[in-house]
Amino acid sequence: MEQSTPYHLISVLMLGVISQIGQVLILRELLMVFHGNELSIGIILSAWLAWVGLGSRLGARVVNRWGRPVFLLKTTAAAVLLLLPLTILTIRTLRGFFDVLPGAYLTLPEMLLSCFIVTAPVCLLTGSQFVFLSRVWREKDKSLDTTGAGKTYVGEATGNMLGGILFTFVLVHLLNPFQSSMLVAGLMLAAVMLIVPVRPSLRPRALAAVPVVLAAAVLLFFSLDHLDRWAHQVQWKQAAPQHQLVDTHESRLGNIAVLKRQDQYSFFQSGHLVFSTAGPETLVPGLEGQEAVSFAHLAMVQHQAPERVLLIGGGLRGTLAEIIKHPVQKVDYIELDKKLVQTAAAHVHPGSLEVLDDPRVNLMYTDARLFVKRAAQKYDMIIVDSPDPTTAAMNRFYTREFFEEARRSLNPRGVLVAGTASTPDLRGTAIANRNTALFHTLDDTFSRVLVAGDRFMFYFASDDPHQVSVDPVELQKRYQNRNIQTDGFSGVHFQVLLEESQLRRVNWVVRHHGRTPGAHLEGPPAVPISPGPVLQQVYEQEELPSVEDDFFINSDFRPIAYYYTLMYWSELTRKDSGEYLKRLLQVQKRWILPLMALPVIWVLTLRLTGSRLGRRMDTSLAVTGTAFSTGLCTMVLQVALLFAFQNIYGFVYELIGLIVGMFMLGLALGAYVTQRLVQRKSSLSILMLVQAAMGGLAALMGIILPLASGIQSPAAVFALFSGITFSAGMINGVNFPLAAACSMALSRRAEHAAGKIYGAELLGACLGAILASVLVAPLFGIVACCILAALANLTAFAVLLAAGRSYE
Repeated sequence: MEQSTPYHLISVLMLGVISQIGQVLILRELLMVFHGNELSIGIILSAWLAWVGLGSRLGARVVNRWGRPVFLLKTTAAAVLLLLPLTILTIRTLRGFFDVLPGAYLTLPEMLLSCFIVTAPVCLLTGSQFVFLSRVWREKDKSLDTTGAGKTYVGEATGNMLGGILFTFVLVHLLNPFQSSMLVAGLMLAAVMLIVPVRPSLRPRALAAVPVVLAAAVLLFFSLDHLDRWAHQVQWKQAAPQHQLVDTHESRLGNIAVLKRQDQYSFFQSGHLVFSTAGPETLVPGLEGQEAVSFAHLAMVQHQAPERVLLIGGGLRGTLAEIIKHPVQKVDYIELDKKLVQTAAAHVHPGSLEVLDDPRVNLMYTDARLFVKRAAQKYDMIIVDSPDPTTAAMNRFYTREFFEEARRSLNPRGVLVAGTASTPDLRGTAIANRNTALFHTLDDTFSRVLVAGDRFMFYFASDDPHQVSVDPVELQKRYQNRNIQTDGFSGVHFQVLLEESQLRRVNWVVRHHGRTPGAHLEGPPAVPISPGPVLQQVYEQEELPSVEDDFFINSDFRPIAYYYTLMYWSELTRKDSGEYLKRLLQVQKRWILPLMALPVIWVLTLRLTGSRLGRRMDTSLAVTGTAFSTGLCTMVLQVALLFAFQNIYGFVYELIGLIVGMFMLGLALGAYVTQRLVQRKSSLSILMLVQAAMGGLAALMGIILPLASGIQSPAAVFALFSGITFSAGMINGVNFPLAAACSMALSRRAEHAAGKIYGAELLGACLGAILASVLVAPLFGIVACCILAALANLTAFAVLLAAGRSYE
């Protein structure tokens, strides 16, 4: 029996590894289908957690009725080996199951349905494996309590940490998703098979079969490379049937896909369009090239004498090639993903690549937010040529915090230029809200902000009112004085791009919209027949009512422009699909209070019945509620931490992997310490203290996170986030064995108690993932996530208090 101990531990660790890597693989694949939309992360995680929780409950029933936990483990491990690659294949064909046009987003209900269907098989099996392993460990120890579940909980959490690190640093760089899934599922199956040693009489046969099995596994492993390419072809045939998939690569930031239509190449990352450009065979710039040309020259003439320029994104689509035609001395060009640039190099126009050899150009691979925050030099211009804020990652370059950081990095007469998609006269509530929010956010930071554009809106911001201008005569003069020669653009274009009546209308809209309660639901007011000149509007703006900050100031801690962008794109591509997001805008913060009061009232009602059954029911409800609230709290805090870390530090996925690893390390340590040191695990008083501690930590995070945005040192930021995440994980880890022991004291059934508490914790995490990602973080902010988490634990504390402190 003792010889099997390492195999028990390995099996539990592999359960954590396969859970974490499987979750990451499915998350990345679904994000491609959902165009990189981070709102879907909460839906994906909630589906995963809900099915794992249900799987643990079903697993408890199965093992209690049938026994034979080792046999059940082997069966489910073999099933996961088959089902995980099939799940990835199903996800890549997912759009074919819906009536959705190419390029259109799936609606929130369609995302919800998709996630809950495709994750069900794998998650039900991995959830049941937790209970099976708990039973195996309990039988090995010959115990009657829930210590087996506690050990399994610790081992799985440790495996989760190892799996996250393994995938982030190794697998994503070496293997495709099918190979990664087969590798970890195969290791899980192998570990389970070793729990019970092979009988001596069967060892010769087993040893003889090993080379055959290994050879078959290696052959299948390498054949999965062809399956991966074929599955990508099917996926993009559904998403963009008029395009040809010419190249794919796996990057630490997501799958990179290159699509071609005629002579235009489009580059996608995690299903999100990064940029499009003319291909190497193009002789004359097409539409995509013309957009880059117009953007570059209209931006560069906003400064009278730009010498040092910082360009964020857009260089490979042609913007950089046009910028250096101006008399600049230095252009620092930033791209985040080196793999994307290397992939693009084989497909973009030669002119876009030759410019990288210009001695004035300095290409850097780093996170632009982090670079701007720490920049030692000052710039005459900062040009943001990033995609619209259709994801939280892109929104980081349109927030008040970024604009303030950019302002500090500009010379006193410096200029910031950015641009987003628009509609004529800002028609449509969603696009008017988004572009108005960006204008007000810039106007809250800079002294002078002007906008221009019809189907594309330019934002020009500076503290020097004499630099930025929308006067076509003035800008044409600046352009001609520089003697610039370029195809597809001349001084006459300024007259077309800056038509007077259109300029007056769009400037009037962004200056007047967003200044009344409910403006985000009603849309902009009607534009006068003849708005005044733009400069007159600038001076009259001081007399207007103040801006409704909650819905028209975009920040790292409240990314409302990102939410409006999703509304706009949904309205543009799917009839009535934007209504789901618009309805969520009507949610009020105060609605949470009655929901928090309901469980307390319920328990008090049961308590006041005076019956023994009522007292046991209220205690059982209170104990289960602590697991539910802990799961909800920790998931909401994880979402808040990841959003905040991403916004403050940047998209450094290796470090985010370590942050998640810190949470799992705290989880494992908290559960381990509780198992070893706490003698009275079934004490309701100790369980109450844990809820109070978690609530206090959540409230403290709400204070600390906004202050963390001002920290300049990346090491200090990482240490702070690691410490907070470790603390949250440790308290969560402490709660599980305590709640499981309390539940065991009530039901007297070990696996039933473990499955019930594990399932309740995952159900709470499921709800927390949806609430935080879809509603609370984008609409009410990251601090609101912390408040929600604190209220959840406060409610659990109150329910325990109302239920009493004994099992009598």
